[in-house]
Amino acid sequence: MNRAPYPTDVSDEEWRFVAPYLTLMSEDAPQRNHSLREVFNGLRWLVRSGGAWQLMPHDLPPWAVVYQQTQRWLKAGVFDAIVHDVRALLRLADGRNEQPSAVILDSRTLQSTPDSGGRAGYDGAKRKKGSKVHIAVDTLGHLLALVVTPGNVELCSLAEQDRDQVKDLAQQVQAVTGESVEMALVDQGYTGEKPAEDAAAVGIQLHVLKLPQAKKGFILLPRRWVVERSFAWVGRFRRLARDYERLGDTLAGLHLVACSILMLSRFAQLTIQSA
Repeated sequence: MNRAPYPTDVSDEEWRFVAPYLTLMSEDAPQRNHSLREVFNGLRWLVRSGGAWQLMPHDLPPWAVVYQQTQRWLKAGVFDAIVHDVRALLRLADGRNEQPSAVILDSRTLQSTPDSGGRAGYDGAKRKKGSKVHIAVDTLGHLLALVVTPGNVELCSLAEQDRDQVKDLAQQVQAVTGESVEMALVDQGYTGEKPAEDAAAVGIQLHVLKLPQAKKGFILLPRRWVVERSFAWVGRFRRLARDYERLGDTLAGLHLVACSILMLSRFAQLTIQSA
């Protein structure tokens, strides 16, 4: 790397772990003109800084190269695999079981942009036009499942939107954990028979955490703050502050990229501490 390092560059410890996942063809392949590590650094710069593809710094690989390789990685499920494996390692390092028995579900709405206009919908509850990102995390805040929908799915209310995604999230969660999850914690937006039945169909009990009737000011619900913290972590990646993507699959994929960056950083810190 013959350039000054960026704060977003992958560390040596992180690269040693992640390189086998990213190498879809050999490093010395004749059609490869740019270092795979530098291409990954370009993707990390874009997601963290929020810059446009065409504004990629000139000392990183050309934006078209980074974009094309990113699409290959997303289609190959590279970042799904990284998130899955690093999550298991972090849980074991924390003294937990490799796979969780409880998860937390929630969603957030990302403000639309001209690029995402075809997918954007008006979320009346949030008074915002954009896309909704529905996620499931374990009790440590690590991503398990993710679904992207328009902000006005089927022109229904906020609660109905969230309820409709329980089935997809629950199925994804059981698929990646080997059906180890027994309970999902949710807020009152998921109240009702249908979401409970959708979760129960794959062996998950939906537990709704309710606010006290006589509340005053902000109330911290048990374990609910974990998923809000996960959204806050992802919100530090400026590319994900709004919906800048034309394709919903790309928006979902960049969330996986951000989560993999966060988890790789934590894993590298544990590796250094144990060395």
